[in-house]
Amino acid sequence: MTAPHPTPGHAGPLDTDALADAAKLELVVCDMDGTLLDADGAIPDGLWPLLDRMERRGILFAPASGRQYATLETMFGARAGMPFIAENGTFVVRDGATLSASVIDPGHVARTIGLLRGLARAGRDLGTVLCGTRTAYIERSDKPFRDAVAPYYRSNEVVADLTGVRDDIIKVAIYDFGDAEAGTLPALEAEAEGHKVTLSTPHWIDVSNADATKGRALAALQKALGIPASRTAVFGDYLNDLDMLEHAGLSFAMANGHPDLIARARFIAPANTDHGVITTLERLLEATRPGDEDGS
Repeated sequence: MTAPHPTPGHAGPLDTDALADAAKLELVVCDMDGTLLDADGAIPDGLWPLLDRMERRGILFAPASGRQYATLETMFGARAGMPFIAENGTFVVRDGATLSASVIDPGHVARTIGLLRGLARAGRDLGTVLCGTRTAYIERSDKPFRDAVAPYYRSNEVVADLTGVRDDIIKVAIYDFGDAEAGTLPALEAEAEGHKVTLSTPHWIDVSNADATKGRALAALQKALGIPASRTAVFGDYLNDLDMLEHAGLSFAMANGHPDLIARARFIAPANTDHGVITTLERLLEATRPGDEDGS
């Protein structure tokens, strides 16, 4: 008789139940920053052979990130069939086709821009990114802000006035050079008007539609692919990954993750700096049924 599954708040190491579940895996969904990426913000070399093994087993790998689709596509290259959950769930793309896009009301976008400009005039050191379905837009063009934007929004355009942008805006991203949680976050939450305000990292805050989350995007993707939660594994480290855990039979919080995420996950994976996703996937793939990878 196997041990019962760990319950939320009692996350532990991989057990025999997890390895049995891994034999049925069809989808692995993985956050990027603080989860998959190493200390230098790069994809570990060990991922590429694992993706090949997963492809042979018929397991899809889906990056799920606050980064834009263009950035993720550049990072992973053209891998046929790979789904991308971009912009914290507001934009989902597979093989170049948009599966979903959650567009924010233009009036709220304009009011948010006005609020952020007021905070900047009051001395808050921050920059705003309008995330459109075509590209990202910024007003602030100094090097420190451009350096903060570049890893996440490789496709971006400097404009004279953000309120003049004509694109479907799926997210407003704010980079606070100070403590975002104590600084800009409360002001945005007070004027959310039913929209969702998410702390993605200690410096990045995202404003999106209330129903646009990584978890909802994952549920929609699972429905489109015909893959149940029981055959899905999720890896994450921060609060914007929290609701993805509800849609995965195998949910992993990174050891370096936010305490709230660790409290909700089924298992804990080693820290991203220890290549925790890679080592955990290697163990999960060891549960491959004989013949799955060689076609016999």
